[in-house]
Amino acid sequence: MFVTVIVFVAILSILVFIHELGHFTVARLIGVKVEEFGFGLPPRIWGHKFGKHGTMYSINWLPIGGFVKLAGEDDDDSQKSKVKSQQLKEYFFARSKKERAAILLAGVFMNFLLAVGITTYLLTQGVQETAGRVHIESVLPGGPADKAGLKKNDIITGYKTPGELIAYVKTHAGEEVTLSVLRDTHTIPITLIPRKEYPKGEGPTGIAISDLETKTYPVTQAPGMAVKINLQRAWEMLSGIGGLVVRLVRWQPVGQDVAGPIGIAVVTGQAVKFGWKAVLEFMSILSLNLAVLNVLPIPALDGGRLAFVFLEKILGRKVKPAFEQSTHQIGMIVLFILILLISINDILRLARGG
Repeated sequence: MFVTVIVFVAILSILVFIHELGHFTVARLIGVKVEEFGFGLPPRIWGHKFGKHGTMYSINWLPIGGFVKLAGEDDDDSQKSKVKSQQLKEYFFARSKKERAAILLAGVFMNFLLAVGITTYLLTQGVQETAGRVHIESVLPGGPADKAGLKKNDIITGYKTPGELIAYVKTHAGEEVTLSVLRDTHTIPITLIPRKEYPKGEGPTGIAISDLETKTYPVTQAPGMAVKINLQRAWEMLSGIGGLVVRLVRWQPVGQDVAGPIGIAVVTGQAVKFGWKAVLEFMSILSLNLAVLNVLPIPALDGGRLAFVFLEKILGRKVKPAFEQSTHQIGMIVLFILILLISINDILRLARGG
């Protein structure tokens, strides 16, 4: 439990740091002043100003996110008269729509980049992929396969998935069947009789089979494949979010695939049991999920703020800051309520042993 908590906190801290670092870096590159770089959400536990730019670095009580507060982020052009002309370029509201959009999208880009980076590394270390053929993972002693001479790592040709071979064997239980087996570089025929009755968990032939094989990508190919994998995952996440919205509108259960902080912590514990590669894979998926969520036009999130920039483009003028602030505040309240409801669902699921 202790290790799970440490890993869970570490993962969330890294994801939040990377996301906010994106906003911070692009803002500074463009020339916008960063007033505060915060871990967690207020109220503040600790804060201190560092550097010539006077940025406040803070740690806050609610450990569910973070933020970068930009100078003039919630102001509009009417505030220009109150700012010295030589300092105007340091204010978010005074920058162009493209520059503001770049700052807002920087966090999303950094989370996507982190997901791609982790996936790239894992691909170079070897990943399990469907190979379009079936191989033997283990042979039980004394079973039909063992007596016939089948061995671990033998490839049974003519079948693309384990299901195809299992269906064939069950259909011919009690009959003599001949399997074409690729062993090393040679193909040999092996004859056996699948059992009609067999001990639980052993199957008709007494073998464990799989179509998954470890494939290692060279460094030159891994980044491109990682981008492809994460784009596909992002689309699946978007589809899943769309389905969730439909269920919420219809007042239907959110389902088992939706988890809040408690559910994520539970999955973290499961990943820890499978080793560091599983933890990295889970971290990559969480980072991508954070990117997808933040790019959506949801008030209080980056996508919601970006929506107001697009609205400004359409209207030809900026929306009143008070209206935008109120919209984001309402959005934040709704998000907290959703997190609370999903967390309650997580607790109930755990209580039921699901």
